[in-house]
Amino acid sequence: MTTDTLPEDTTAPTPSGPRSVRAVFSTEDFRLMRAAVVHYLKQPEVQDGPESVKYSNLYHRLGRLG
Repeated sequence: MTTDTLPEDTTAPTPSGPRSVRAVFSTEDFRLMRAAVVHYLKQPEVQDGPESVKYSNLYHRLGRLG
C-alpha cells in the first residue's frame, strides 16, 4: 500500500486550530440528574439489585461535579 492510497486522517486538527471546549451540562443539570438517580434508587426492585452500587456511585460522582 502506498501513501497515496491511505485513507484521509479525519482526526487531525483543522488549520484554524482546535475547537474550543464548551460545557454540555449546567450545574442545575447535575442537580436534576442526582435527584433522578436518588429517586430511581428508592424503587424496591432497584434497591436490592446488583446495579444499585453502580447507581450509588454515579450519585456521588454527580455530587462532586455539580
